[in-house]
Amino acid sequence: MFSRVVLVEREEIPALLWSFAYFFCVLAAYYILRPVRDEMGVLSGAHKLPWLFSAVFFTMLAVIPLFGWVAGHFPIRRLLPTVYGFFILNLLAFYVALKSGFGLQAIGPIFFVWLSVFNLFVVSVFWSFMADVFPTDAARRLFGCISAGGSLGAMTGPFITAMVVKGVGVQGLLVVSGMLLLFAVGCIVALLKWYHAYHGIDLGRTHLSTAKDPDAAPPGMWVGVVRIVRSPYLRGIALYLMCYSVLSTFLYSQQTILIPEVMPSSEDRIQLFASVDLGINVLAFSLQFFAIGWLLTRFGVVIMLAVMPIVSLIGFGVFGLATVLPVLIGFGVLRRAGEFSITKPTRETLFTVVPREEKYQAKNVIDTVVHRGADATGTGIVSMFHTWGMGLSHMAFAAMPIAALWLGTGIWLGRRHEAIRRK
Repeated sequence: MFSRVVLVEREEIPALLWSFAYFFCVLAAYYILRPVRDEMGVLSGAHKLPWLFSAVFFTMLAVIPLFGWVAGHFPIRRLLPTVYGFFILNLLAFYVALKSGFGLQAIGPIFFVWLSVFNLFVVSVFWSFMADVFPTDAARRLFGCISAGGSLGAMTGPFITAMVVKGVGVQGLLVVSGMLLLFAVGCIVALLKWYHAYHGIDLGRTHLSTAKDPDAAPPGMWVGVVRIVRSPYLRGIALYLMCYSVLSTFLYSQQTILIPEVMPSSEDRIQLFASVDLGINVLAFSLQFFAIGWLLTRFGVVIMLAVMPIVSLIGFGVFGLATVLPVLIGFGVLRRAGEFSITKPTRETLFTVVPREEKYQAKNVIDTVVHRGADATGTGIVSMFHTWGMGLSHMAFAAMPIAALWLGTGIWLGRRHEAIRRK
């Protein structure tokens, strides 16, 4: 009966269910805490956002090579529990700090940077492990179902936060998130046992894969930068992502300014952030499940890359004319849901026409350094505008030329993609 819904072999069902539960726990743990991070961004103030995003950027630059070295020297059965155990201990430390009298504003900057790095690594480690557990043919059949586990966790996490934050506070949310990570470790152990029983190989003694294609060159950072600089197509992909990230930080900064003026209570704001995250993930999941495959096939890459830039042009224009919270929230929900369900899947297809070495070397740099560097740049621009005395309305209108550049880049990229594909 199960195989009628998912193309799974009988022997693979335990691994599929454990993987589904694993990804559910990871994303639920993150999305329980994301509203708390947004609240800490509000408490820190818009003027500190450039420093926070810069700290995230430089922390990633420092940690990525370190993690790569650790992953290459420690077997999976030691590496994965250590990574998740480290994050659980971090949550315990934040819990103790809050219980000891430190307020959210005091630990806010550290937590903001920590959660941004946490999200990157737990998801990256998850998919690297999945690439080791499932061979290519099984991955094609099962990864969609496993991804649905993450989407379900992304919906469950903010729902939990919205429902219980006023009862248990931030400390309780930290405990729930830590317990979910502990369950994720249990899923890892179960998957390693299944792999040994099914394949007769102790996967735990091997090392974590760093690329899905074992023949690909290692994604060296500076080599990737050189390849991006030399390729107009890769430069276009980087610029497209930069425009999205800069506009996202514009909207995030406006959120940190407007929401405290309307909602003075910290717990009310956390509840609002959780409700927004829930709405975004429900909308994104619905689009992913019912629409994106048909839309991409029907309309093609050019139009799909242009959809969200057009939404941003209209959204910033409307918000510039009516700088009220419902417009900001509605626009933010559409942008993030559209990124998850439309822009990101379409952007990933751009790499299908890129040579193998460029794909793995350049994509790693674009997804990490370019993305987080654009976040830091965007908050710096907003801070400069704020120093000049620009209000929310003026900053919204100032974002529209960037949205226009995003639109033009998307149309060029889509046409270039089609031209390369036809060769």
